[in-house]
Amino acid sequence: MIRIFATAAVAALLPASLFWAGSVQAQAYPAKQVRFIVPFTAGSATDSVARLVGAHVTEATGQSVLVENRAGASGIIGAEAAARAPADGYTLLIGTNTTNAANASLFKTLPYSQQKDFAPVSLIGTAGLIATVHPSLPVKSIAELTALAKKNPGKLGFGEGSASSRASVEMYKEMAGIDFLRVPYKSNPQAVTDLVSGQVVLMIADMVTLLPQVKAGKLRALAVSTPKRLAILPDLPTMSEAGVKGYELTVWFAGFMPSGSPADAIKRMAELFGGATKTAKMQEFFVNFGGATQSSTPDELGRFVASETAKWARIVKSAGIVPE
Repeated sequence: MIRIFATAAVAALLPASLFWAGSVQAQAYPAKQVRFIVPFTAGSATDSVARLVGAHVTEATGQSVLVENRAGASGIIGAEAAARAPADGYTLLIGTNTTNAANASLFKTLPYSQQKDFAPVSLIGTAGLIATVHPSLPVKSIAELTALAKKNPGKLGFGEGSASSRASVEMYKEMAGIDFLRVPYKSNPQAVTDLVSGQVVLMIADMVTLLPQVKAGKLRALAVSTPKRLAILPDLPTMSEAGVKGYELTVWFAGFMPSGSPADAIKRMAELFGGATKTAKMQEFFVNFGGATQSSTPDELGRFVASETAKWARIVKSAGIVPE
């Protein structure tokens, strides 16, 4: 009894904030600016997704979101920066199938571990790709492009600034028995600039960077990478319909925190990401992007990333890509 009384007496003398700090902190999160690291350049699909999510987080919490573009090396520079950031819940990587699934198979070594250095937060959405060529190329279909490539093996240049924009063409090459000249870039928007100017003649990538150029008449669209035609481009065939039987490739976006980040911060941010996927602006963006929003719990995203890592390993191997 004496011990209990003494403990209670001491407790009474201590500031109440010490006992309630944990719950108050959880309720207040985020209590300051949040940083989203985007591993690709401004104007990329990942950048657009990050800014839409950030706008919702700000609206829902009153806290600003800083979108920091750290492009280069197939997303490795930005992903490493996020992995090495303080695990305090205030830095997130807006990752993709490139940074958090494919890179493990595309490179012999990485300065970060896709599995160990990141805590999954939430999936954001999935989308398809579009195959485009420079208008000067005398082709109006995938079949004609295949025939032209067979006559000019290794001479037609394709631009790529991400794992999906590289693997999409490598898959096409392998499945059609043709060859193109690979021209790597820091990010897809830079590759598109050279595609429009004719420095390269082919690119298969996200619609955020390519579709506006198609609509402006600066590029010619040949097919989409999805298993079914897209409602926004009903007359454009799938790669499989166009002659590359069985071809299918989709991309995705998700949020991650550095490993060891507070569980309450991960949970709260997952809720905020889920809310972002339900906004009209985000849903409209993904529809126009040839995809759909898709939220998840942290555990669901963890399982998804594991399955996607295995899937991309198969894609890289079947496309004949030699790890760098």
